Amino acid sequence: MARTLLLALVLGLFASGVQAERIKDIASVAGVRQNQLVGYGLVVGLDGTGDQTTSTPFTIQSLMSMLGQLGVNVPAGTSQQLKNVAAVMVTATLPPFAKPGQTLDVTVSSMGNAKSLRGGTLLMTPLKGADGQIYAIAQGNMLVGGAGAAAGGSSQQINHLLSGRIPAGATVERAVQTALGQGEFITLELRETDFTTASRVTEALDRAFGRGSAQALDGRMIQVRAPADINKRVAFLSQLENIQLNPGQASPKVIINARTGSVVMNQLVALEKCAVAHGNLAVTITAEPQVSQPGALSGGQTVVTQKADIQITKDKGELVVMPAAATLGDVVKALNAVGATPQDLLAILQAMKAAGALKAELEII
Repeated sequence: MARTLLLALVLGLFASGVQAERIKDIASVAGVRQNQLVGYGLVVGLDGTGDQTTSTPFTIQSLMSMLGQLGVNVPAGTSQQLKNVAAVMVTATLPPFAKPGQTLDVTVSSMGNAKSLRGGTLLMTPLKGADGQIYAIAQGNMLVGGAGAAAGGSSQQINHLLSGRIPAGATVERAVQTALGQGEFITLELRETDFTTASRVTEALDRAFGRGSAQALDGRMIQVRAPADINKRVAFLSQLENIQLNPGQASPKVIINARTGSVVMNQLVALEKCAVAHGNLAVTITAEPQVSQPGALSGGQTVVTQKADIQITKDKGELVVMPAAATLGDVVKALNAVGATPQDLLAILQAMKAAGALKAELEII
């Protein structure tokens, strides 16, 4: 009896620990964010798979401008024959607190009509932020994960050849000033708006640092009193982000991708008892070639005609009673009982939501 009680207590503590989350997993410090960088450049060294410069005038203009800055005068018409150059867009993400001299990974994507960027080298490309300032410089040899070959009118390609990456391909030249709060306060931003979670984070911070240390401004923003000294503030944030708590439950939600027919539900989705009738309508069109032969001495020509056969079939749609389901597993079993395809399931879920039987929020992406 004692062993059973001890086992139940251990399992209860384990389940409680699984539900707890750190503050750093559900919130971030306001102002500590990434910044997107973008630049336009040239990739050279391609094996005849670059832009067809007659169709991409911006490649010619960029190449002429670059060579002119290097003191090279290109005779007129020479650039029309180049096949080893491609115009590309270069993108990177500048992490918070990045300092000059640090390196970033960059992604290089073709913007012309190049056939492949495999084996290319990106020339020096300034990367700018939304304010137009240059924050990094990119250059280096590209890694392209695909491969392809063509000969005699046949071609074979594996993966994508018009995009690649350069690990540590950019060097940070300008830092973005990031402030850890204003005055004696910092602000936490929850990743999802939830008043219950905001209240529980405030209570957890009050227990850790004393009553009045935190105040929820709304369902997403929490103001926290922090040390004024920057060194103490960093240590304070380290302690703060590792505080554990049980956040509020997310709202029941069903995510529908209408393009692919994908349906994803979270564990809070519930279903009221309802009846669903579902039937499939299929249209089949087949074409059979037939040869029309003219009569002897008629002067006509033999022609090939198409004879089309159109068939429409409709499956019998039976009324299926779907029981109330309180767990995700029960909801899945009830929906599978209808026997609908993923595309048909999209319409069924929307109809069930309109009828009030589906207890969840529908989000179409």
